[in-house]
Amino acid sequence: MASRHRGLVLLAAVVLALPWFLANKFHFQVAILIGLNALVCVGLNLLIGYAGQISLGHAAFFGLGAYVPALLVDKLRWDSSLALAAGLAAVGLLAFAVARPILRLKGHYLAMATLGLGIIVAIVINRELDLTGGPDGMSVRAYRIGDLRLRGEWTWYWITGGTLVLGVWLAQNLIDSPAGRALRALHGSEVAAESLGIDVAGFKVKAFVISALYAGLAGAMTAHFLQFVTPIEAGFLRSIEFVTMVVLGGMASTLGVVVGAAILTLLPQLLTGFHDYEHLVLGAILMGMMIFLPKGLVPSLAALWTRWRAQS
Repeated sequence: MASRHRGLVLLAAVVLALPWFLANKFHFQVAILIGLNALVCVGLNLLIGYAGQISLGHAAFFGLGAYVPALLVDKLRWDSSLALAAGLAAVGLLAFAVARPILRLKGHYLAMATLGLGIIVAIVINRELDLTGGPDGMSVRAYRIGDLRLRGEWTWYWITGGTLVLGVWLAQNLIDSPAGRALRALHGSEVAAESLGIDVAGFKVKAFVISALYAGLAGAMTAHFLQFVTPIEAGFLRSIEFVTMVVLGGMASTLGVVVGAAILTLLPQLLTGFHDYEHLVLGAILMGMMIFLPKGLVPSLAALWTRWRAQS
């Protein structure tokens, strides 16, 4: 069995088995948030890990994915599924509109441009008090399919788990397709990729839009699950959190970014006993991981395992 298939089977097995080890609603909530963060990171990994393009503003798409469907349902009484589709369309159109001018930049210039996009979206959400509730946030209606309301941790666990497995499967199939090989080529060298006839600008735009759609879908699911959303979800620190999850788990490793999302979502919960020193301990753990596992957790451990097997 190919390694990508093993990873997907392992993820599906964990999703199926995990509920039997979750003791209460809080544990379910943390598991759901891990899945939603992981969904964002799977998409962001296509952009950062495979296409080699940094984004420090992806929380903007996460926030828009949360707010647009919520507003359409609340203000215009749209059907939840139609509002979700409209929200994803809005995220995709914004990503497509800004991708070409932004992705002409490289390095820290690209990072600053995506950061600026995130800041603009966060400011708009904060300032539109009548629409979004401003800094206080807004309530979000439960997702409805006909007369059925999707509510409760058990329901949202299976929705999130199924969506994550599907998202990982789609990402892995994209990576192994000719488009995925083109992304890896331009990551290695854009000049060399272009000399081989690869449409560098076109593939970068596609990777940007797809990663934005992943973030928008996760944002919408988060809003409907929590039934509340605030501008923090579109803020700069949220974007940094997503990038850190990708780097921590291992760039260009789909399973790795899922592990990175799980670790960075779980650690703050596990370190609450340190009180005022929580962030200090968290920072020290992250620094240690990156010093001793520089390629990310999963790729580094996989390399150590391969080396150990070769020597034994």
